[in-house]
Amino acid sequence: MALIMTVDDSASVRQMVSFTLKNAGHEVIEACDGKDALSKLSGPIKMVITDLNMPNMDGITLIKNVRANASYKFVPIIMLTTESQASKKQEGKSAGATGWVVKPFKPEQLLAVVKKVLR
Repeated sequence: MALIMTVDDSASVRQMVSFTLKNAGHEVIEACDGKDALSKLSGPIKMVITDLNMPNMDGITLIKNVRANASYKFVPIIMLTTESQASKKQEGKSAGATGWVVKPFKPEQLLAVVKKVLR
């Protein structure tokens, strides 16, 4: 199983994502915004699941910073957000997002995406 970072300013969303991933056997690192995520970005992180709209540093800026780090340039990054507009998805894709899941999510939907991108 993999070490996965979940980034969201909502503690309840982080808990839900963390609970879902841990039940599937993954290890989870939680971060409350992009800045917190960058400060915790170390070790064998295999995937990042991030919100879009957060204080201090949003998901798009976080993705750009993760992609600029040679160690994590190719780590899959999933956007988990309430935003579903095509323009926002394109912005995420341009920044380097691997996939997009719209909240609220079902645990099996999130796990299917995780399984698909961790192959």
